Amino acid sequence: MRTEPELIYRAEDGWEIPALVWRPEAPLRAVSSAPLGGGIGVRRWVVNATVPMSYHRDDPDAHLREIAARFGLRGPGVGLLTGVDVTEVVRREDEGVRVWATVGLGAPIQAAAPAAPAAAPPAHPVGTVNIVAFVPARLSDAALVNAIATVTEAKAQALAALGLAATGTATDAVTVLCPPDGPPAAYGGPRSRWGAPLARAGYAAVRDGGARPVVPWSVRHHDAR
Repeated sequence: MRTEPELIYRAEDGWEIPALVWRPEAPLRAVSSAPLGGGIGVRRWVVNATVPMSYHRDDPDAHLREIAARFGLRGPGVGLLTGVDVTEVVRREDEGVRVWATVGLGAPIQAAAPAAPAAAPPAHPVGTVNIVAFVPARLSDAALVNAIATVTEAKAQALAALGLAATGTATDAVTVLCPPDGPPAAYGGPRSRWGAPLARAGYAAVRDGGARPVVPWSVRHHDAR
């Protein structure tokens, strides 16, 4: 099944801004924490769109619908946003499981950190890790939810390997896709048939993406607004 993303540019606010677009040949089952198309259901497309660091819209779901319409995407889909230049996407594969990660670690956090006054952010934080994964076998609803936990655990393991005392960033999102047909696998944990390669591929993608310096797309393109 064709699941590789296309790199497409959109004209917005005077810029040509990149996005990754997955257009599978047939609709896929999905579980996602994305601002558009989150939850569990059948989805026809996925978009991971770069935005400038000056981004200030408070309706990301509506914005992503606008982007999808520009790209001619129809029906239910999943939309993610990031300050990372999505041309820097990292792809890893393990036993047929494919993971794509855009990794920005400029604003790492610990999920269970005690409440405290917000610290001043870095000058140009790129603080989003977006992960899109494809598992080549149907997963049950429970296994899909478990797969989200598995790839998130793998992300945290990767950050530890990078020497960061963090579990992620405050705006990370994960999407896991699988075929809608066939007998459903009951489990998606890190020692299950499909959870194990998902964990390994997710770990490798985040580790390798986080190991290289990431410059915000808008800084690279001299966005001084």
